[in-house]
Amino acid sequence: MTAVDLGDEQPTQHEIGRRTYVVAPVEPLDVDGVRTTEVGTALWLLGFLGLLPFWGTLQESGRTWWLWTCLAGFGLGLCGLEYCRRRRKERAQQAAR
Repeated sequence: MTAVDLGDEQPTQHEIGRRTYVVAPVEPLDVDGVRTTEVGTALWLLGFLGLLPFWGTLQESGRTWWLWTCLAGFGLGLCGLEYCRRRRKERAQQAAR
């Protein structure tokens, strides 16, 4: 994993009220967001597939929007995944230069 250059010095402590909070020097786990987006997209798809057998029950109770919300979340997740992959590829190209 490569170190993240934030471009400027980040504060190591914050004072809020009478308390001082120390910021730990920890690298982010998922810098480009691809894995996070993949997991979120997969969860929306699982939600859609899990609700699909209950179509009749959802229709009777007026809650078919649950199904469509899961489908929309999956579709938007695919768009976000493509965006994150392109961003990761572009960052890798910039680092190689």
